[in-house]
Amino acid sequence: MGSDRHDQVLDELGAAIANGELAPGAVLRSDELQERYGASRTVAREVVRVLETMGLTSSRRRVGVTVREPAEWNHYDPRLIRWQLDGEDRSRALRTLTELRSGVEPCAARFAALRATPEERGRLRALASHLESTARARDLETFLGHDVAFHDLLLSASRNPMFAQLSSVVAEVLSGRTEHGLMPDEPQPEAVALHVAVADAVGRGDAGRAEQAMREIVEQARDEIAVAVSSNLSG
Repeated sequence: MGSDRHDQVLDELGAAIANGELAPGAVLRSDELQERYGASRTVAREVVRVLETMGLTSSRRRVGVTVREPAEWNHYDPRLIRWQLDGEDRSRALRTLTELRSGVEPCAARFAALRATPEERGRLRALASHLESTARARDLETFLGHDVAFHDLLLSASRNPMFAQLSSVVAEVLSGRTEHGLMPDEPQPEAVALHVAVADAVGRGDAGRAEQAMREIVEQARDEIAVAVSSNLSG
């Protein structure tokens, strides 16, 4: 129960900071946090500790908890990404994240084609096959699981630990698109075919084709997000 309350307060306070309800420079004292969120002293202290590790706040004795400037935040933290995707400025967060994916995932696909183990190449092909079948069935929840696993494996198979650590970032983007209705009702056949192409290219060790197909995946995702956001705004 205590852990549930901790997570709830963390999400509420973190989202308030991430989405500008609590602006940079805002100061909150421990007793104010306890009263505002109905939290115990221990829960409030632990929540502040987590926010400090994320770079969202800093604490000083006799001053309180101060919200830091966005430039000081850890923008790779999956929790911050989730709060931003849940907020009103979702389109800007998605644009930023898609730009990050554009810079990383095509390169990761290239290196995966050069460095993946035979087992990883086989698993990538199997995941691509699962994406095809779940897309045809319009099973978006299962499709999402396979999609997250596909990108996680690709980043890991690049053998670049910095790429691999972005797996949770990509997972939040993919999950956020589905949860907020920014995915087509049925995954686009072209996008699924490109995942198959990436898996095939990695399997054959074709670094150039793997990189290009992954670049096309990210570009198509960018275009789909733009259309979905525009449709939601006009609706």
